[in-house]
Amino acid sequence: MNGTDVSQPLLENRTAVVTGGAQGIGYAIAERFVAEGARVVLGDLDGDAVEIAAKRLGGPDTAVGVRCNVTSSADVDALLAAAVSSFGSVDIMVNNAGITRDATMRTMTEEQFDQVIDVHLKGTWNGTRKAAAIMREQKRGAIVNLSSISGKVGLAGQTNYSAAKAGIVGLSKAAAKELAHQGVRVNAIQPGLIRTAMTEAMPQKIWDRKMSEIPMGRAGEVTEIAGVALFLASDLSSYMTGSVLEVTGGRFM
Repeated sequence: MNGTDVSQPLLENRTAVVTGGAQGIGYAIAERFVAEGARVVLGDLDGDAVEIAAKRLGGPDTAVGVRCNVTSSADVDALLAAAVSSFGSVDIMVNNAGITRDATMRTMTEEQFDQVIDVHLKGTWNGTRKAAAIMREQKRGAIVNLSSISGKVGLAGQTNYSAAKAGIVGLSKAAAKELAHQGVRVNAIQPGLIRTAMTEAMPQKIWDRKMSEIPMGRAGEVTEIAGVALFLASDLSSYMTGSVLEVTGGRFM
């Protein structure tokens, strides 16, 4: 497993499951994986959108879309079962599904806190443990968890999101220690300001403030997260586990 034949696609004959895969970063990751020879199963809370996304990626021979609520362990079981029944294995798991419910701690409701912790942290735990159960039997696999720079530095108005994203780092490292001897790697990505529908809905004043913190002077693109996810999912990173890669344009180094 050390080294890679550059003449063949990096993910040839591998099956990847991507949560939150109907749009944004999740879709960009799935698209990059397909370009590198993978078959993908997309999970998303929006069942119609995820079916459309799967069709766009090539349809049933290449991509399958499944409605999935990552806070439900039964839904995550069904998502992984769809990957095994459609393509025979689960080689890569990308836990990307997420939501924001930003508010200052003074005004945040208990429900807003619980929702964000549930989707990000419990959802990532569900995806990691359920995928690991399959990968353990195969004696190989790569799990990529999406944290955030907000989980490193803490951002005002995001006590829920920062807590969840910091938790994903701890979860990933603990899981990496449990699974390393079974040939399963677990790594995390911390994106910074990435241009998506969600971030572009920000008030201009907040966007400008965030931009001023980025040494590279621009927001990142979803394809730039996808490239790092590809690295962590492929044998290019075969001696890495428990790592956290910041993809931020230098913000908060």
